[in-house]
Amino acid sequence: MPQPPSPQIEPSGLSRRQFLVGLGGLGIGAVIGGSIVGLLLPDGVYAIEASDGYLLVDTKKCAGCQSCMLACSLVHSGKENLSLSRIQVSKNVLKGFGEDIFQYQCRQCPEPSCVNACPTGAMHVDPDTNVRTVNEGKCIGCERCVEACPFTPSRVQWNFEERHAQKCDLCKNTPFWNHEGGPKGEQACVKVCPMDAIKFTNDIPVQTDQGYDVNLRTVHYARMAFPVDDEAKIPAQVYIDSITPSPQPQA
Repeated sequence: MPQPPSPQIEPSGLSRRQFLVGLGGLGIGAVIGGSIVGLLLPDGVYAIEASDGYLLVDTKKCAGCQSCMLACSLVHSGKENLSLSRIQVSKNVLKGFGEDIFQYQCRQCPEPSCVNACPTGAMHVDPDTNVRTVNEGKCIGCERCVEACPFTPSRVQWNFEERHAQKCDLCKNTPFWNHEGGPKGEQACVKVCPMDAIKFTNDIPVQTDQGYDVNLRTVHYARMAFPVDDEAKIPAQVYIDSITPSPQPQA
């Protein structure tokens, strides 16, 4: 009985089929600067470096002022336009505490669907910081990255003025801000938030909603008579008393 032909093996040790399947799963967007940054290895692992930084938010501490959105738009595009912001805040006046305000920031996903979906390499992993970002000159406006983001609302936005995709780059590329940004610098949204409801971290968060939406409330928040716990059941003064050292008896 005739035997099927042996698979052709590339110099890397992968069969031609494995190579094509791996490249097809990543999309042309994984080919950056002539090198493949993500590849389906024999054990099925994609070699894409984790981002050097992440944003954490506290939706229960957020006041909904949208200062972060205005700052984001200003440092990136030179104008204060909420529709051009890369971080988003939504408000529902019909809901109560804990359900009335939400912050939506890019999660710098360890396995970025937006990068994998891009057919031109415009959406890519920055080689210096591993931040998932957009090369605006390569963007053809197909919006596949916007659709590929698994979150709602999409953390990739369409810049309707300049006609290209955009997303949070942790302020690595901010032509209208004279501060150093990126994972080793500052982030405009963190800098301007009057409630300190946004925090930068170098550590990879737990990959859940709770990993990115954390409790950033401190004793200073409680001293304004606001509850510190997520359920808002513990009076602020009770919390303050619980962490205040008892006075020592006089000798």
